[in-house]
Amino acid sequence: MASTASGHQHVSAEVLRGLARHLNCLGEDNKSTRKRALESIKKETVDKKLSGAVLQELFSALLKPLLKCLSDPMERCREMAILLISDFIRCVPEPQESLPYLMPCLAQRFGEKEILEPSEELRLSATEMLTLTVEVCGGKHLVPYLNEMMNILQRTVVDPFPEVKRESCKCTVQFANCVPEHFHMQAESLVKPLMQTIAHQHSKVRVSIIQATGAVIQHGTGKNVDDVLSHLAQRLFDDAPQVRKAVTVVVGDWLLNLKDRYSYFHKLTPLLLSSVTDEIPEIRLLAADLWRQVGAQWEKENEEDLKDKMDFLLTPPSFYPSGVERPGLGCRELVVRNLYRLVPAISHDLSDWLVPTRVRTSQLLSVLLLHAEDHSTQHLQPLLALLYRSCTDSETDVVDNCQAAAKLLGTFVPPEVFLKLLLDHVTCPPSASHPWSALMVLCAVLGGCPKALLGPHLQQVANTLAQPDVCQEYQQVAYLEQLVACVDALLRQCHSDCGAVSLQLLQVLVSVQGLSTEAPVSHKALESVRRLSQVQGLGSVTELYRQHMVQLLDWLSASTHTWTSFSPHRLQLNIVVVQSGPVIGEFVSHLMPLLHTCLQPERDQEMRMNIFTMLAKLLLDGENTLDSKGGFREESEKFLDKVLLPNLVWRAGRCAAALRTAVLSCLLALLHGGAITTQQLLRTEENLTPQLLSSLDEDSQMARLLACRSLCALLRLAGPSLREEVLNKIYPELLKRLDDSNEEVRREALRALNWWLSGLDANYNAELCAAHLRFLFQQLLLHMDDPDDGVRGHVLEVLMAGSSVLPPVLREEVDAVRDKHRTHQLCDRLLEHIDKRSTP
Repeated sequence: MASTASGHQHVSAEVLRGLARHLNCLGEDNKSTRKRALESIKKETVDKKLSGAVLQELFSALLKPLLKCLSDPMERCREMAILLISDFIRCVPEPQESLPYLMPCLAQRFGEKEILEPSEELRLSATEMLTLTVEVCGGKHLVPYLNEMMNILQRTVVDPFPEVKRESCKCTVQFANCVPEHFHMQAESLVKPLMQTIAHQHSKVRVSIIQATGAVIQHGTGKNVDDVLSHLAQRLFDDAPQVRKAVTVVVGDWLLNLKDRYSYFHKLTPLLLSSVTDEIPEIRLLAADLWRQVGAQWEKENEEDLKDKMDFLLTPPSFYPSGVERPGLGCRELVVRNLYRLVPAISHDLSDWLVPTRVRTSQLLSVLLLHAEDHSTQHLQPLLALLYRSCTDSETDVVDNCQAAAKLLGTFVPPEVFLKLLLDHVTCPPSASHPWSALMVLCAVLGGCPKALLGPHLQQVANTLAQPDVCQEYQQVAYLEQLVACVDALLRQCHSDCGAVSLQLLQVLVSVQGLSTEAPVSHKALESVRRLSQVQGLGSVTELYRQHMVQLLDWLSASTHTWTSFSPHRLQLNIVVVQSGPVIGEFVSHLMPLLHTCLQPERDQEMRMNIFTMLAKLLLDGENTLDSKGGFREESEKFLDKVLLPNLVWRAGRCAAALRTAVLSCLLALLHGGAITTQQLLRTEENLTPQLLSSLDEDSQMARLLACRSLCALLRLAGPSLREEVLNKIYPELLKRLDDSNEEVRREALRALNWWLSGLDANYNAELCAAHLRFLFQQLLLHMDDPDDGVRGHVLEVLMAGSSVLPPVLREEVDAVRDKHRTHQLCDRLLEHIDKRSTP
């Protein structure tokens, strides 16, 4: 051995003698000379593959000159010096002997406030050399240089060059692992520079920083966890999956190995569980695996405390969500024991101004509730409060995730508990600006509640939804949509059991359709009505209405004395009578008292006008609606005399005029729809005719038009049966309408006169009423010169229809004016027609 050592010394001495000139050249002013000297030193030492012992001797002799070269003004010389030192450290058997000289030099050049090395590439090479030194020297040799190492790492972590940052992080991790028993004393000094760099624009740098942070906290005092948590939480929203994966690994390692991890479970658990819902499958699986390890470890460490629970908490609860793997006991217990701290934090983050934060937090909420199971009952009130608020979020993903969380509440919390709070909030909404939030949460909770548990409370829920303050108070689209959604949730969950609350659910859906101003909402409500009939085995919607019509009309009749134009009841009435189709005709006896009450002349004008408009549409198709069973025909005379005619009485004001127009449209529909007989008309004619004739003078063109059409219908149905004095009162008023400003009114007036003349029969004494007929012919002939061809043609038709009444009188009047008319042809045609009618 001695001879071997002396041989190594001899070789090293020979090499050093050969290097003497090159070492002297390192002090020359010429940079090329210094560069060649370094190249020669490399060729004569490390490149010759000398033994480790020889290289060790050479390194000891060459280290100081080489370290001086780190300050060489020429960048290439500094680079070669760093590479040569690195080669020696890599090859010598005892590199730690260089530390007393190497570490102070590196600390001076790279660990001061002002880094002396201007070149980015050389700073990277120096940092790589430092990493190599940590790798080969071992922990105990580096302990004396803890301060120097920390100073260097603090500067290089924030170096402007991204690659230097990454290498510095790598060095930090290795150094922390090498000297864990001493590293903690100064670990805190690295936290601030790491956090300054954690949001770097390069994702690889962010990954390195996160890994270094993990090592620093893991081997530190544990006091700086709070300083880094918020920064790590932000990285969970990073666009780069590798960054989110790095956070997952670090947090999982802390939960498994951090010395003081029990103090931070409530802060670290949300970070790891957030990754369970990551969009990348690899990260989800990694987070789930780490979380299982954390739960299993905690379960093992607390086995004594869990003895009682391990026997009965291993079996999943009844109605556990299908297709979902139940977390282990340890995982569940960790969440349950920290839930009182987690709920306020969740509530806070769900109000964050950043959308990604709210989305990720809403996802985390479902994961926590899946772990908490029935233990969430004791936190139900704050959970509902945050759900109410989050369900009004502008971001759809947040709303969807919160609804999923609410569904889990319905699964795990007993319905008697959640209904006590929820139904109170439905009746008295927690938010005046978003009154539908409680309904949205109720809908989701009902969707998660099993049928067997919800069934006994079905009546309570339906009664609440059917309360006037709930289903008739608000007209917002979102509110009405949630009302329908709640009904649909009950139909899905309870199916045929909903027959017991069919009336209440139908009342809700009728109210929604009445209040809705949006077609999609009305369509949804109508679809729900169909489903309600289907779950009860009824053939159609009309069958459903037949089942509940008496109760519905009683429900509406109870409030008729308070109806106004703003009342939802008139809208509900419209939905009931229109959707029930022919069924409403079976319950006319229940409907008519309601109509008589709300259509009295002293009631709200706009409300009456809307109802009359509705009745007009129904009466036009009376055989398939109100008079489907002939019941309305029996009531029509009373309806005409006690409802329609009192509302035709003239009253001042535009609203009153509009109301009379609506009444006229209803009257016309009654006459056209066949829901009133001739005998009934004749019995009411004494009151009807004066009102119709009065209506011919209305200011509204539509009212005059409807009045003319109503007279046409009256004359068509009962003309031959009317008394002479009545007929003689009608035609003068119709003649006045021939001068109306509206062409359509003029044409309708002519049609009415046509019916007037066509309906004259033996009961009308033409000879006795010749003066009336002469006057009528004279007035009609005046309009033979009307500039409107259509009017002239209609006048000709009317006169032809009257040619059979008193032909001589008509011929006499035509002859008297024939030469005065510009349209001789029309007069000739009329005379020709009279002659034909007069010829036997």
